[in-house]
Amino acid sequence: MSAPALASVPGAVHAAVPKAAVHLSPAAIGRAATLALHDELALAPKPGLVSFVDSGSHDDMDAHTFMRSLFALRRYFVRMAELGAQRVPFAELERCGIAAEARMLAATGGINTHRGAIFVLGLLCAATGAAQVQGGQRGAEAIRASLRAHWGQALTARTQRVPTLPGGLAARRFKLRSASQEAALGFPVLFETAVPAWRRAQRRGLDLPRTRLDVFFALMAELDDSNLAHRGGLEGLNFARDHARSFQAAGGAADASALARAWDIHRAFVARRLSPGGCADMLAAACFLSRVGHEP
Repeated sequence: MSAPALASVPGAVHAAVPKAAVHLSPAAIGRAATLALHDELALAPKPGLVSFVDSGSHDDMDAHTFMRSLFALRRYFVRMAELGAQRVPFAELERCGIAAEARMLAATGGINTHRGAIFVLGLLCAATGAAQVQGGQRGAEAIRASLRAHWGQALTARTQRVPTLPGGLAARRFKLRSASQEAALGFPVLFETAVPAWRRAQRRGLDLPRTRLDVFFALMAELDDSNLAHRGGLEGLNFARDHARSFQAAGGAADASALARAWDIHRAFVARRLSPGGCADMLAAACFLSRVGHEP
């Protein structure tokens, strides 16, 4: 495979909501989440993952599957922002998420495209909605504080549940930090790794596709991605982390050979059937923060 340019879709919206905006409606918050999922899908190369270029390490899904899922989830993100603005109990957010997962599976014929994103982006939409009614607070830190203040205790209690899904089972088996634990801590890898990486990339003058690529590799170097562990065990997780850290050490997405190296890593992941789905969810979350104007 040659190394094409970072993939994008003609007509896709790339600009974030202007930072001058004072208030975001639930509809605007939900739209930002939907577009963030498109941002993640459109990024290529993205080792092992589905894009508009290819299906990565997946035989059961492609970009069309993801687009069907994305459209099925549009109203869910708006509703989560509405519920967040009302600061409802976590159980109500969870019921909304379960219903959204059913819509996703109906749209994809039973294929899990966005289960992790339903959880992560749904919580961020709720937290953003809550922050908006508290004087329109606009920093990434305000969203994190809102999440912790309103649902932190419930998310901590949720970590005590016995896992039943492949990612949770892999996290438990290999003693990794699960998605539930990540949420209970206020998504530290998002706010303490991805957000600073985004800001550094922007200061270096990288365009949005290269910024997203840089953030993706920063995430892969740090996140306990249970999807990688599920598919490849600890060996697969460490394989991914080693490649991510080597990519960073060589200059990241700013390096002249970054795209060629990223495509090489993509091919290596496909050969091993590795898919860093947790990193994809966190990349979409970082794109969401940018789009709602809570910088990155």
